[in-house]
Amino acid sequence: MRTLSSFLIPTIFAGALASTLAACPDREVAEVTPRQNREQEKEIPVQINRDIDILFVVDNSGSMREEQASLAANFNRFINVLNNIEGGLPNVHIGVVSTDVGAGPFGIMGCTGSGDNGVLQNAPSGACNTPTDLYISDVSNADGTSRVTNYTGDLAATFSCIAELGTGGCGFEQPLESMRRALNGSNAQNNGFLRPTAFLAVIIITDEDDCSVEDVNMFDSDPAQDRIDSNLGFLSSFRCFEFGVQCEPDTPRSAGPRQNCVPRDNSQYMYNVNEYATFLKGLKDDPGQIIVAGIIGNPSPVTVGSTDGEPVLDASCVSGAGEADPAVRVQSFLDSFPQRSTSTTICNDDLSDALVVIADLLAKVIGNPCIEGKLALTDGQPECTVADVRNLNQDGQEETIIPKCDAGMSNLPCYHFEADPAACPDTDTQLTLVVERGNADVASNTTVVARCVAE
Repeated sequence: MRTLSSFLIPTIFAGALASTLAACPDREVAEVTPRQNREQEKEIPVQINRDIDILFVVDNSGSMREEQASLAANFNRFINVLNNIEGGLPNVHIGVVSTDVGAGPFGIMGCTGSGDNGVLQNAPSGACNTPTDLYISDVSNADGTSRVTNYTGDLAATFSCIAELGTGGCGFEQPLESMRRALNGSNAQNNGFLRPTAFLAVIIITDEDDCSVEDVNMFDSDPAQDRIDSNLGFLSSFRCFEFGVQCEPDTPRSAGPRQNCVPRDNSQYMYNVNEYATFLKGLKDDPGQIIVAGIIGNPSPVTVGSTDGEPVLDASCVSGAGEADPAVRVQSFLDSFPQRSTSTTICNDDLSDALVVIADLLAKVIGNPCIEGKLALTDGQPECTVADVRNLNQDGQEETIIPKCDAGMSNLPCYHFEADPAACPDTDTQLTLVVERGNADVASNTTVVARCVAE
């Protein structure tokens, strides 16, 4: 982590921060008032943190062979985006866990005991090199030029070696519970992966919805309990929908389309999705250090069908690589992290575009010096309002406008733009925004927030 007195502001067009600058106290500075729906917004902490721990939660059930292969084959595109962050590749820890945490004492094929139980996986998928730890570590030395790694060869190739987990895992996928067990300290094998001050990214890749259970009796496979007229219904992943999702109409076993589907808050068997979001946010003093992403089944449409008289959940999307169920619970989890989440469909013939979208989000959170988007220019310069915001989105938020620099930069702190086509070749403006502070100290809980007029 480093603190800059004069620093390049990475651009994060984060969504709805209009209220952040709506009541700035410095009225001597002329404020730009972008027209509604014609503005771009961005934020960056004054302390730039280049450490990030990335946890991939990968479905290893029987239908995931093509998706795992695509993840492994296209990971180099993910790394290429991270390599282009200011300063190059961040200091990364990269780990992989499966969605298999078993099905308790019930003898279900592929669901033995606690399964992989959230333990990081590094078994080679073929004749390839794995990291010496259960996770990949690639961090910069103190000299800022050389790096320390726990693997040999290429980073993308090493990830590909451990990311193909196979398809022998439990068909009752529990990605959220696996994530929690991987990060809550219950597995000593995972020690060292999670760094207290690093950003944390969780990326879920699955073609079924989350089925994280609190009461494993939901997996009761006694033949007497397999009939559709029983409390549990036929032993299939439809149980995960019936007891984990609530829709309109709320008659899970009747055939037909469903509307307004959300996680079931009062499930007698399954964990509340909000519990996992709260857990993850609790791992950091600043919840803004959490980034989540999903490559999942489209959360809608949701339709209940029937096979041999038993209810089934119809696929919400189909591709040449297979089909996927609506991921209502996973999408709700992702939505709990506004401005720090993204989701893309798993129903693509390959995952390359999805991985790039996720990497772009990580790059924006960590730092990208380029001003992105189509901005309105006056004399070649964007029209922006820039402010220091202490305790952003928290109680006691304080905002102070930063003025444009005058000709002699005598009005510090101030901001100006610099042309940098070498660093920003793919942006419309090819400009970076620089804040000049002289030798002034800035509180560590300060975030620079900017609103710029868009075309």
